[in-house]
Amino acid sequence: MRRVQIEPRRNWQKEVEKWGLLFHTEDSGVYWDESAYYEFTEDEINAVETATAELHRMCLEAAKFIVRNNRWADLGIPVKARQPIADSLEKLEPTLYGRFDLAFDGDGPPKMLEYNADTPTSLLEAAVIQWKWLEARFPEEDQFNSLWEGLVAAWRGMLKRRQIRGTIVHFAHGDTLEDGMTVTMLRDTAQEAGLDTEGLLMEEVGWNPGAKAFMDLEERRMWTIFKLYPWEWLLADEFGDELIKSLDETQWIEPIWKMLLSNKAILAILWEMFPESPYLLPAYLNGPRAMGSYVRKPILSREGANVEIHAEGVTVDRDGPYGAEGFVYQGLAALPQFDGKHPIVGSWVVAGEPRGIGIRESTSLITDNTSQFVPHLFR
Repeated sequence: MRRVQIEPRRNWQKEVEKWGLLFHTEDSGVYWDESAYYEFTEDEINAVETATAELHRMCLEAAKFIVRNNRWADLGIPVKARQPIADSLEKLEPTLYGRFDLAFDGDGPPKMLEYNADTPTSLLEAAVIQWKWLEARFPEEDQFNSLWEGLVAAWRGMLKRRQIRGTIVHFAHGDTLEDGMTVTMLRDTAQEAGLDTEGLLMEEVGWNPGAKAFMDLEERRMWTIFKLYPWEWLLADEFGDELIKSLDETQWIEPIWKMLLSNKAILAILWEMFPESPYLLPAYLNGPRAMGSYVRKPILSREGANVEIHAEGVTVDRDGPYGAEGFVYQGLAALPQFDGKHPIVGSWVVAGEPRGIGIRESTSLITDNTSQFVPHLFR
């Protein structure tokens, strides 16, 4: 694994915009950074793929363990959601995608930092933008990236197994450009698979008390809803109770059982169950114990908010609105450093299978929404 500096393409901004990436540049600098790329060997890619498959398997076992042993309180799961989650997991309602964030330097085994199992983004960059970069700059090389094909196959699989309710899949998301781009891409994959789709903002999803159903702006009943919106926010919404009652009628993607995997308390459950795994860092819910260097993470935080790193008497932190829900304490991973940047490998799972990676890097040990996305290839 190495970081290679390279001259960006002329008019690269127009090239990435052509394929849907509209926020390639921010006030702090570029977000899509093709002034460098990460090069892996085939063995290194195989190591990431193997780790990702095993971690996903372990996470499914951990979800079942939580339900079986009544460990809901460790994750702060509301009482009203517990039986619906158990039912959803027992049926193994279909999941589309998720992203593991891994610490990896090419030498030792990848280490799981967290699992973005409910609302992962940076998908367009990983699936499309870096692939188009590869075709333009290194068409003879390869990339660990079958995300688009995997997503289309996942939708087709749901259709074949009759797991799509109704005739339209509604795609709902929050009011941010990144969420909108992610959902637009996912709609494209669903349409390629033969599905009819409709897009709308979460605030445009209505509840009809007479029909006891969710409705779109055209007053059409919403039978299958892909939501790029956290489950804990949905349940806290004014229609949260109605949502719970309507789960037998309305299909949500991601399904409600994914609440167990997107919660960072899963890190401590995994360590409790699989302390010998080479892919896990020590993690606890009741404090750092004997760990000298560790990271304190709110169990529901996003984009590095309210994360604290404690190492060698020094604390690095990020402000944010999280923490009241509780914390998990995870051993500090030795993040690699290339040219002053710390990369995180985002390893994607689609329909339960590893399908590709995307690299985000930062000058800080905390990867947040100011990080850059850098393409990759392997030889």
